[in-house]
Amino acid sequence: MKWCNFFNKISLILQALGCAVLYFLIEAICRHSFTEAWIYMTTKPLVFAYNAAFIFTTMLIVYLFRKRIFWRIFVGSLWLFLGIVNGVLLLNRVTPFTGPDVKNLTDGLSIAKKYLTHTQMIIGAVLLGIAVLILLIILIRSPKYRGKLKYKVNIPLVLVGVLAFGGITQLALEKRVLSNYFGNIAIAYEDYGYPYCLATTIFNTGISAPRDYSKSEIKRIEKSEENLPETKEGSHPNILFLQLESFFDPTLVNYLELSEDPIPNFRKLMKEYSSGYYKVPSVGAGTANTEFESITGMSLHYFGPGEYPYKSILKETTCESAPYVLKNLGYTAHAVHNNEANFYGRRSIFPNLGFDTFTSAEYMKDENQKNSLGWTKDSVLTDEIIKCLDSTEGPDYVYTISVQGHGDYPSEPVLENPEITVSGAPTDELNNKWEYYVNQIHEMDNFVKELTDRLADYPEDVVLVMYGDHLPTMGLTVEDVENKYLFQTEYVMWDNFGLKKKKENLAAYQMAAEVMDRVGIHEGNVFKYHQARRNTKNYQVDLETLQYDLLYGKQYTYDGENPFERTKMRMGIYDTTLDSIQVVSETDHTYYIQGTNFTPSSQVKINGEWYDTVYVNPTKLIITGKELDDFDRLLVVQRSNSSTRKAMTKSHDRAVYALLADSKWKLDSEKGSSDTGSMEETDTALETESTEDSGEENSTDNQ
Repeated sequence: MKWCNFFNKISLILQALGCAVLYFLIEAICRHSFTEAWIYMTTKPLVFAYNAAFIFTTMLIVYLFRKRIFWRIFVGSLWLFLGIVNGVLLLNRVTPFTGPDVKNLTDGLSIAKKYLTHTQMIIGAVLLGIAVLILLIILIRSPKYRGKLKYKVNIPLVLVGVLAFGGITQLALEKRVLSNYFGNIAIAYEDYGYPYCLATTIFNTGISAPRDYSKSEIKRIEKSEENLPETKEGSHPNILFLQLESFFDPTLVNYLELSEDPIPNFRKLMKEYSSGYYKVPSVGAGTANTEFESITGMSLHYFGPGEYPYKSILKETTCESAPYVLKNLGYTAHAVHNNEANFYGRRSIFPNLGFDTFTSAEYMKDENQKNSLGWTKDSVLTDEIIKCLDSTEGPDYVYTISVQGHGDYPSEPVLENPEITVSGAPTDELNNKWEYYVNQIHEMDNFVKELTDRLADYPEDVVLVMYGDHLPTMGLTVEDVENKYLFQTEYVMWDNFGLKKKKENLAAYQMAAEVMDRVGIHEGNVFKYHQARRNTKNYQVDLETLQYDLLYGKQYTYDGENPFERTKMRMGIYDTTLDSIQVVSETDHTYYIQGTNFTPSSQVKINGEWYDTVYVNPTKLIITGKELDDFDRLLVVQRSNSSTRKAMTKSHDRAVYALLADSKWKLDSEKGSSDTGSMEETDTALETESTEDSGEENSTDNQ
């Protein structure tokens, strides 16, 4: 009893020490190293103390119960569980466990299937069951606090503790011990600690209501755009955006020595056409956020730290964007990406941005042209971009996202005879990473030349904006780069009809407005705002207010009703068709499937079951081992390269007949819709084996 009384008197001190030990263990799990956790604790003691205090604050609720030992273990177990979840995820992806993941916990089994084998899931379930059983035993057997529970004192004290922690948080932000803006979410977790970053991504999302938000304020902002000229009448040029994965000028890195210039074509274009630095919202990761800014004209600065609008607000609503605005002028909006359709959930998100078509890697006949890490080479994009332009008579808006420059860059040599050699990095491992990266962007630079050469002879006017989405994941610091800034790459605004050259630095959210302004288009609330207000007083303040109104407010700009409807986006430009079936061998039941627009991702499904399919060329597939009978139902499906979702192609809306073994049978080739007009339609149009949004989670480097 004496010892119990003594421990009760110093319980706050013991609880604080316990929380510090628990937090150290959590960081060791997240970093997969006790050594890294120790370095973090000793080099960032204030951040470590803050996060330990965070756990301590959540544990103050134990003073409202008699079974304090149980509640301490329960709260501590929850934190430990979150740490283990993050540690497991970081074995499979670069992005840590964030707020959007928490929202998907109700579908925990599906999430687990993405990262764990069946055996690992069974082991995990058993361990979780044992943990729950132990907690139940502790709940039943643990001793009770025998003193008097003074709720009138304890509740106010707990509240004071919570408020005090809130004050500490504000002070830490003001003193820059913490940050509420995450340029690279993975690095932010390492710098600011798991508890703080997790809580921030859960609770600090969206855009907060500005203090002076009102209908009159929105009307004042709109009035400031009245001096813009009317949109130029007549035909408008095709507008193309080319977002190059991790593309930037490595000669800007102070310590690198290169055997030759890796980007001579891009550099030549920068000298001949409008160009400058391109300010992006992230470093080393966050492709989808640079994409969001470039498409919508909205700044990520006002959203929550590390937030991906693709994973939050755009899952719920449509958003004003270049595709929606330009379609009112007769444009058709296309998206092109030489990676799987569900990367960053684009297949579900692009209809909310107004795209009419989306050509992903599953719909490209050359998708098997891979680099050493398995990413599809960017050279396949040239034909796909031209297809988009050729598919309509009117002007086109084409947003292309490349993938070849994606990491994780290998620390061991993987190129047998690299065209460009690299030296000067602090370690051999970093030299190897840079050498791989530099040779990849050299190939991307050759693709830029091929594309611009093709477009130079195109019979329609074209303006093409090319830029890198962010710096590569190389651990660069401001001291390492010549321009002393990490949140920028470079851009070129190329054209084939003689636009005047300008040297100007722009942010990603300003570029679409700039392009429209250069070609005489003054439409769209956000784009007109940038055209009229850039570099004026209160530009950023009013931009935040406008963005809040359009996405989270009462939409005074639209008179209270969002005018943008989710588009019925189709996958691919051209239909995949089933035309005939030819018997090759009756012995082993081998058949030729004849049709059009097949790709290496095309696979055959018979009566709901997958069959191994050999891709021969765009008009022929081979299946074997299944004897086809009368009225078998056969579908050709564009199957994702990862085992996530399979996007069903469109075939002719008619039956196909074939002659097999002297008997006529009917092949039901029912139309497989790629229409994504609603979430319900999207789900029925997909063949699902796993949860949606493979996104960057299935990659080794957060794109």
